[in-house]
Amino acid sequence: MHNTETITALCTSFGNAGIHIIRISGDKAFYVIGKIFKKGKSQKTFDVNKYDSHTIHYGYIFDGNKCIDEVMVSIYKAPNSYTKEDVIEINCHGGSFVARNIIMLITKFDVRMAEPGEFSKRAFLNGRIDLSQAEAIMDVIKSQNDYALKSSVGHLRGDIKTSIEGIRENILNEMAFIEASLDDPEHYELKDYGNILYEKIMPEIGKLEKLSKSYKEGRIISEGINTVIIGKPNVGKSSFLNYLLNENKAIVTDIPGTTRDIIEYSINIGNMCLNLIDTAGIHKTEDYIEKIGIEKTLESINKAQLIICIFDMSREFDEEDEYVLSQIKGRNSIVLLNKSDKKCNIDLNRLKDNNIDYIAFSTKTGEGFDLFTDKLENMFYSDIIDVENEIFITNVRHAEAINNAVQSLKLVIDNILNKMPEDLLIIDMMDAYNSLGEITGDTVGEQLIDKIFAEFCMGK
Repeated sequence: MHNTETITALCTSFGNAGIHIIRISGDKAFYVIGKIFKKGKSQKTFDVNKYDSHTIHYGYIFDGNKCIDEVMVSIYKAPNSYTKEDVIEINCHGGSFVARNIIMLITKFDVRMAEPGEFSKRAFLNGRIDLSQAEAIMDVIKSQNDYALKSSVGHLRGDIKTSIEGIRENILNEMAFIEASLDDPEHYELKDYGNILYEKIMPEIGKLEKLSKSYKEGRIISEGINTVIIGKPNVGKSSFLNYLLNENKAIVTDIPGTTRDIIEYSINIGNMCLNLIDTAGIHKTEDYIEKIGIEKTLESINKAQLIICIFDMSREFDEEDEYVLSQIKGRNSIVLLNKSDKKCNIDLNRLKDNNIDYIAFSTKTGEGFDLFTDKLENMFYSDIIDVENEIFITNVRHAEAINNAVQSLKLVIDNILNKMPEDLLIIDMMDAYNSLGEITGDTVGEQLIDKIFAEFCMGK
């Protein structure tokens, strides 16, 4: 899968900015920069071979006799570079026209434009990073809160790689011992080996199950909490959304049924990310459009990880409120009694009789917001204590591979208990070994690798 073509791309976003960074990677990178870069004020011909790796040089980019820009050029000599190839990075002025001209100049020297994620793909194929670390690059870029960033940096550091490789090595050692014993029974004894293998495999299953269980929290860290805001019309759902967003994104009026469709936003509250859905008010209606909105609301409730249920504290409970309340039974939910700045006319005993905790809240004064955030953190983040030192699985591909490995190792345990021959144990052990290899990229095909890196940014 190794590609020897030299590639280039803009590593910063197109558009006017302070600087742009253009990267060149491959065998011709140094040749190209020698042709287009003149060093210093004297504008001497630049010979990369005279300079050490990881040095930066001031000068000018020329297209023939025409000066295009004043730049800084960084040298990274193989294998000590991001891709483990010869790499040049040009820091030019941040005009998109300037950057485009430099890139077009570079491509005149048999250098092609890089595909999305191709620099990272080469780093993976050349062995600088494994596949889990490559995927963590995009996780770092997409991080929306401190927990997500810390977790992604841990993955980029190689925490998953180290853990998975340790388990794979232990499995491989046992497979090698069985194979050696079958080939040379005089020197390798398999008597009572089933009991020995049982004692060695069970801890590995425990490690993998711990990783698997972390996926629930990992998804919350990386993707946020899918949150639905429900209530009957005109209880303050849209006002609550606007309060969280600190701007008027949703239309707020005194007319019931103003919100007729789903409104979605993401917001950070401390280290928590809420993927908020403001829904149509739940009530009886003959309006066709409103009915569709209410149906969408009920669908959203079934998919939500958290339901924020809002009631109007200044109005008495009615049948529509009762129906709304029935939608949160057995679900992760927070009940807000909105408009606490007004006189309370709601029957609080009705909530207490149903063992429902509530928070008195006001979108006008902010009363109850601290209690809301504390409850939210206790519900979802109580197990997320040490993100920097604990591994949380955030990738569904990793979670599936780990679960497959667990199932294979459990089959090994079953076969040991059923006194099956040792050569049959190897089959399931190999399946587990290969499943875990999908995480690090050791046992994945070219098609999956292409798919993963195609989702990367251009120039990354």
